[in-house]
Amino acid sequence: MSDDKLDIFKDDIKGKIKTNLSGFFRAWLVSLLVILQFLGILFISLWLQSYTVYVYFFLELMSIIIIVVLVNDTRSASYKMAWICIALVLPITGQIMYALWGRADSKKKIEKNVLVKIQHGVNYLKQDESILEELEDTYPRNKRMVNYLISENYPVYKNNQLNYYPMGENVFEAIFKDLSEAKDFILIDFFIVAEGVLWDKMHEILLDRIKNGVKVMFLYDDFGAMLRTPKHFKRMLEAEGFQVRVFNPIHKYTDKLYMNYRSHQKIIVIDGNIGYTGGMNLADEYVNIINRFGKWKDNAVRVIGDAVWGLTVTFLQMWEVCEDGEFLDYEPFRPTMKFEESDVYCSTISDGPANNPNNPIESIYKQMIQYSERYLYITTPYLIIEDDMKDALKIAAKSGIDVRIITPNIPDKKNVKMLTNYNYGELLKYGVKIYEYTPGFIHAKTIINESCGIVGTINMDYRSFYLHYECGLWMSNPEIIQTIKEDLLKTMQESNEITYEEWKNRPVTLKIYQLFLNMFSTLM
Repeated sequence: MSDDKLDIFKDDIKGKIKTNLSGFFRAWLVSLLVILQFLGILFISLWLQSYTVYVYFFLELMSIIIIVVLVNDTRSASYKMAWICIALVLPITGQIMYALWGRADSKKKIEKNVLVKIQHGVNYLKQDESILEELEDTYPRNKRMVNYLISENYPVYKNNQLNYYPMGENVFEAIFKDLSEAKDFILIDFFIVAEGVLWDKMHEILLDRIKNGVKVMFLYDDFGAMLRTPKHFKRMLEAEGFQVRVFNPIHKYTDKLYMNYRSHQKIIVIDGNIGYTGGMNLADEYVNIINRFGKWKDNAVRVIGDAVWGLTVTFLQMWEVCEDGEFLDYEPFRPTMKFEESDVYCSTISDGPANNPNNPIESIYKQMIQYSERYLYITTPYLIIEDDMKDALKIAAKSGIDVRIITPNIPDKKNVKMLTNYNYGELLKYGVKIYEYTPGFIHAKTIINESCGIVGTINMDYRSFYLHYECGLWMSNPEIIQTIKEDLLKTMQESNEITYEEWKNRPVTLKIYQLFLNMFSTLM
């Protein structure tokens, strides 16, 4: 960070964590509605206990039906196995949970509507074929991955300038500077929005831009903001001149628990010329002006160039998903400047549950593992991965690739931390090196090898690969990859390397609890 810090990053500034009672009430109310669904069916089951034989036969029949459906499901093996275990171990509640959370057909109508709007945005994404020829000459090793990106409607762009930010404080200094110079429009999308010092500063800048005629389109996830913003947050912003949309209000689909599907994306676009993405959210802990879980390490990238259009389209797709109405014209959001030529190639990748069972981001991660030749470095706050991803990492390590993963030492979710620790075992056994960030919580989501990398919102867990709408910037350029690598190596020096012997000698009670938790891994 520069010596000339913004006021909010001065040492004497204290952040805050403010929770909102109306948000708690909404969360409680939705939870109550879900619980009532469970209790209602349980009550009926108990009321029929005099017909024990028939009830038992019915439960067995339902379990068999669920197993047959899951075995023939196109979703991942780990997902299917988890639901089979739940349905068998919890014969009543497990079947209710599957009916609410597990069935694919319960969400098809919703997802079809989402896909229509996403496809509308895809129509604005065109691949320049000449770029492919240049990229093949410059970085021939990335040809297969680039072909896959294009097949999934992620065009690859050149003529980009990239800045990598190793901490949240760094990136928000740059964001505030760029926002204050916006001329035409600002697009903002965050998962978490929280009242505090960081939000106050951004709010101040955005109000100033609105007064100067800049259009501000503000999108946030309902679940991510409801506990830390006022009840009428959306109305307040609209009264100030913001255009606001809220992704998936949690009360909307309580019968199907579609509320479990969230938009975890983080995108800022300024005038179509500058774009940001990364792990950061709009809350004071992300820039270390409050201390929640020790030192909070996040990262992000700033891009100026042709690839900003990919971030713009991703934002506008989610903007359209949030409300019904006529399709949006994307053309007014095109870049307003001519970019300098460069051989920095980038592609915005994004997907979500409407894509299931096709999950391109997960496939891209697997390809990055499989195509590594010298090293593969990963940072993730959660490491809850399926067998095929685990096998890919093991094979890479056994093949002589230097595979390293950094996870937090201080967790934000204790049960998820226990599952993350449980997943260390096989990886350590086959040569993967695992580091825990001892200063605190690492929230950065990064994967790099010697030829390309991704910085974005994607965790190495089932929720990111299957349940959340995510995004990231895929990039190919030796200088930017080296910059990220140096940051990760520095982070490893601040971390504790976990050994296989240390993992094997963890307490017996923890081992037993982890075995139980693992059964619910796809739900966490």
